[in-house]
Amino acid sequence: MAMKLALGPLLYFWPREQVEAFYRQVADWPVDIVYLGETVCAKRRELRLDDWLRIARQLREAGKEVVLSTLALIEAESELAGLRRIAHNGEFSIEANDMAAVQQLKGQAYIAGPHLNIYNPASLSLHHGLGATRWVMPVELSQQTLRQMQLNKPLSMQTEVFVFGRLPLAFSARCFTARACNLPKDHCQLRCGDYPDGLDMKTRDRDAFLVINGIQTQSATTCNLVSAIPALRELQTDVLRLSPQSQHMAEIVALFHQVLQNKLDPREAGSRINTLTCGSPANGYWHDSPGMQWLDSPSG
Repeated sequence: MAMKLALGPLLYFWPREQVEAFYRQVADWPVDIVYLGETVCAKRRELRLDDWLRIARQLREAGKEVVLSTLALIEAESELAGLRRIAHNGEFSIEANDMAAVQQLKGQAYIAGPHLNIYNPASLSLHHGLGATRWVMPVELSQQTLRQMQLNKPLSMQTEVFVFGRLPLAFSARCFTARACNLPKDHCQLRCGDYPDGLDMKTRDRDAFLVINGIQTQSATTCNLVSAIPALRELQTDVLRLSPQSQHMAEIVALFHQVLQNKLDPREAGSRINTLTCGSPANGYWHDSPGMQWLDSPSG
């Protein structure tokens, strides 16, 4: 079965008009699956659930499989109420990024998101028993770990791998962007909206280190595993996830698609994509090395 391309949920806080324009373009892109919804911060309310559902229906009409993603960190009863509405939307599949979402789904089929800490076959089997039909490999795992997981996963479980974008690393109850702007979290003024690809953090030597995105910490580098597609195919990966950035996304999607169609050499595609990333390229985790490294090897 051919690998599918998925566009992961938008991790940044963009204006409503920009979000709607972005997904109008996505309708024409060669992606099979689109994840929608807010996964980082419940205070980002430019789009409500009804807006996401409207966009989801438009993408479904364009032939896309649509999945609604949930928050990765639940902190309040109001957020649980919003989670319940997503879980019981009645139309679209759910990507659960917190065990609260799994509990709300009560045995319904779901996609186990990358924040559920599935690091071994036992946890994968647990989620399969709870209703998971696909899992997204945590971004810090290597190809060796993926090989072991593939050998031991339930037969009907699909596997999705994060292959492009700034890596979502951690979440905190604190808002890092508010703190950087000398604002309290409760009165953050939604300053994360000033940084469409996150706010760069540098070391004292002015080297790129991390990116802060509200309560989320990301890699300053951008993961690019397009040249690993032959290895991912050999490992029988079902879905490749690309995480949106504010610029050049259509071209990046097209390059991944050309590699999947065997119309472009993976290494050539990798070189071209590296010129389009909002951070320097990285593939270290895939090679069981420090994640921020870029290792130029035949397997990506």
